Amino acid sequence: MRKPSKAAPSHGGDGRLRIIGGQWRSRQFDFPMAAGLRPTPNRVRETLFNWLAPYVEGAKVLDAFAGSGALFLEALSRGAGSALALDLNPAAVASLRGHLATLRCDNGQLIQSDAIAYLSSQPASPFDLVFLDPPFSQNLLLPACNLLEEKGWLAADAWVYTESENPPSSLGMPGNWRLHREQKAGQVYYALWQRSAA
Repeated sequence: MRKPSKAAPSHGGDGRLRIIGGQWRSRQFDFPMAAGLRPTPNRVRETLFNWLAPYVEGAKVLDAFAGSGALFLEALSRGAGSALALDLNPAAVASLRGHLATLRCDNGQLIQSDAIAYLSSQPASPFDLVFLDPPFSQNLLLPACNLLEEKGWLAADAWVYTESENPPSSLGMPGNWRLHREQKAGQVYYALWQRSAA
């Protein structure tokens, strides 16, 4: 089992998250604290979902390193058609299951799994929107991106959001991904990519 690096940059994370918009706007939930867990800050999440506003409604969403579940819950709140969250941490998955039950949400699915192993081995089903916020300093982001592209996990014009400790231009993403938007807060780079059919 991979353990997040204790040296990873930290942003946000007081054990509580707030849904920014959509049907569950302003609802607040606790989440289990864990080393390396970096919930996307409210202001970054708000900016991201402003970028994605035309594309979330009805979308099929994957949150491959769900952690606190902030992005997963936000997408469902804003009308995603379905969403799948993956995370290795059993406490994080159990917590998110409780949140979905509280919200009476039946179009969110949770699987306790290593994202790289899951993307490598499971039958692919294309997603419209993918969130990638892996633990830093573990070389997980690029392998996940390559698996998404090579194994058929992405719709023809899918959007992929990444969080990384390195600038987006240095990540070596698949050649048919276009950097649409980027932002930096503290030590963390946030980027939104659009895929075009290879």
